[in-house]
Amino acid sequence: MTELIKLSGVTVEFSKRKVLDDINLTINKGQILTLIGPNGAGKSTLVKVLLGLQTRFQGDITRAKKLRIGYVPQKLKLNDTLPLNVERFLALAGKYSAQERQDALTLVGAQHLMKSNMHQLSGGENQRVLLARALLQRPDLLVLDEPAQGVDVQGQIDLYELIDTLRHRFGCAVFMVSHDLHLVMAKSDDVICLHHHICCQGSPQTITQHPSYIALFGSATKETLAFYQHQHTHHHHDLSGEPVKGDASQCAHHNHGHSS
Repeated sequence: MTELIKLSGVTVEFSKRKVLDDINLTINKGQILTLIGPNGAGKSTLVKVLLGLQTRFQGDITRAKKLRIGYVPQKLKLNDTLPLNVERFLALAGKYSAQERQDALTLVGAQHLMKSNMHQLSGGENQRVLLARALLQRPDLLVLDEPAQGVDVQGQIDLYELIDTLRHRFGCAVFMVSHDLHLVMAKSDDVICLHHHICCQGSPQTITQHPSYIALFGSATKETLAFYQHQHTHHHHDLSGEPVKGDASQCAHHNHGHSS
């Protein structure tokens, strides 16, 4: 495996309080790694360490040479009074051609949003545009901070499918952060449970059995994980967009529009 980033014994203190305590973590090329933990567990600080924004820490970080990181923030702060469409927003990301910007939007299934007002995008549309911006630089590592914020259940499923597809297409690693699980873990190769230190780490199936995980999240999330995997063992809709018989109850509340 090709190591992209390795953290060894990374500790971050604020006012003599350890926000991150002895973090050992490796992100490998092509891997989807999900960081979970309750609010205040140190997840944002760990992201800042990975991005090189938090420079005061103890321990060591090794990065692959010429590592390119694409970052999708949790929230985008835009000035509501300034008109800004998607095309202009992507143009602000750097010296990329109009074709490159178009290609990035196409990759995330958002080419139809090129002229849309950034202030009027839905949660899911916003995430796709931010993802397109991150992809412009062809990153080796995609860092996504709470990508499912403000996105409905079907939108989350679609988003995680897209992220998985991009991982395979670019061979990049994906590091996702979530404060609650929803459906995120089922697409992950590896899950890290953080509460200032790493409580446990492993496959989603292993993690949900771990005492530290159950202490933080309870055992009910196993059902969510099973629900997500069930979603992807069936084709829910026929070509007309109608729910397939026997699965209608699961689709009815989030049936999404299909065009012929």
